[in-house]
Amino acid sequence: MRRLFSVLALVTLSLATPAVSRADVTLSNVFTDHMVLQRNHQNPVWGWDEPGTEVTVKIAGQTKTAKADKDGRWEVKLDELEAGGPHTLEISGTSDRKIEDVLVGEVWVCSGQSNMAWPVSSANDPELERLTAKYPQIRLLSVPNRASQDSENNFSGAWKVCSPDTVNDFSAVGYFFGRQLHQTLDVPIGLIDNAWGGSAAEAWVNRGLLKEDGRFDELLAKWEDMEKNYDPESAKAAYEKALENWKEQVAKAREAGKPEPRRPRGPYNPLGSNHRPGNLYGGCLHPIIGYGIAGAIWYQGESNSGRAYQYRDLFPLMITNWRDEWNQGDFPFYWVSLADFRREAAEPTGSTWAELREAQTKTLSLPNTGEAIITDLGEADDIHPRNKQDVAKRLARLALANEYGYDVVAGSPRYKDHTVKGNKVVVTFQNVGTQLDTFDVREPIGFTIAGEDRVFVPAEARVTGKDTVEVWSDAVQNPVAVRYAWADNPVCNLQNTVGLPATPFRTDDWEGVTANANK
Repeated sequence: MRRLFSVLALVTLSLATPAVSRADVTLSNVFTDHMVLQRNHQNPVWGWDEPGTEVTVKIAGQTKTAKADKDGRWEVKLDELEAGGPHTLEISGTSDRKIEDVLVGEVWVCSGQSNMAWPVSSANDPELERLTAKYPQIRLLSVPNRASQDSENNFSGAWKVCSPDTVNDFSAVGYFFGRQLHQTLDVPIGLIDNAWGGSAAEAWVNRGLLKEDGRFDELLAKWEDMEKNYDPESAKAAYEKALENWKEQVAKAREAGKPEPRRPRGPYNPLGSNHRPGNLYGGCLHPIIGYGIAGAIWYQGESNSGRAYQYRDLFPLMITNWRDEWNQGDFPFYWVSLADFRREAAEPTGSTWAELREAQTKTLSLPNTGEAIITDLGEADDIHPRNKQDVAKRLARLALANEYGYDVVAGSPRYKDHTVKGNKVVVTFQNVGTQLDTFDVREPIGFTIAGEDRVFVPAEARVTGKDTVEVWSDAVQNPVAVRYAWADNPVCNLQNTVGLPATPFRTDDWEGVTANANK
């Protein structure tokens, strides 16, 4: 990269505003050898050159030209290409560039927090997965974790051919999803991973949009106060003081033969946080916005579970923000609902994770969306369940059915409505796919029921039809509400005959435990 990046490295990769003066034509690093262009799409190709320079782009017999604007940026749109390749992308301006081994196929963005970032090397059967990762028509691109309040235009990275040598550190969910698509569609697949562990959804949204929206004023006020008052020198001094105290404690522990205390963490700069509104939009997302894609898959929510009611507004706003700025219509956006996590509760109780799952399900109101339910794939003591293969297959079902027209059952059964009949409640489900079924035992497990006192108790249930379940408890003679799988780690077994778990739900709208958490 040339000269542009050798200069930018000296200024800590300040990529928000490329220099106007250049001696050669440069490209965004989303365009490198081994890249995949989206098939049947007018793919934008962009870069920078001397202002006013006419830039010519050639590929597969077509030629496009554009003139670099006053900031040096140029962009062309290619005519649609069918799946295949390899091709050579040729760019001519003040200098010439060639991008080799370009394939045309399906491109998906893989984003979110740590469960999307979780690598193949840490998923189930990593040795076997690595040994079999011989897919030269699957291409992988990782966007580095970088926080920025500026909308950056580039990043450090390059496309790689999927192989046992390159797959290990790539997103497991992303790779397994792409592999399923490749095996089914028999076309090249491009996967762009820009996930960041622990990230909050507000960091992935254009901060100006959050401010303009008005529903996130408390959240933004907290950050504005932090930005105003954060003092790096005070933080450094506090750390050094804690470090000295730790050293004294270590000496005492060794003398007494006791375990040593944990070393304090280094000074934390919240301004570089992956929770700060707009930080990841600017540093991780903006550099790839506009690249031709088929859609996006998303695995995130853990970091927002304490503000689940807020997520009802934040998550759909984020998706809409991405779609608006990508300028590619309502492209498919599929996400993973939170897995089961933490210890099983002995009695029905409030749950931040259940409320976050509810917020995710409400986001299905947006067009061309879908969610993969995985309340059967989590681990009580590990927020990072290792079974990423089945997570990816459920996402792939959504894409194959909705985007590519395959006749496969895609989604989980979902609550439709209910009717109270005496001391029983009949719940009707939609999106059943085949018919309702149960796992392990015949009786449905995971339902609770409440009367006017709003006290939920475990309920009995039975499947009464293709799409209906009858729910009751002898302790509740006049039921008014039913919940299913309403817990951090629900014990539940309702599914369809394909094995897709029923979506957690509640029939009531009583105030939840995160209703007033806004910052």
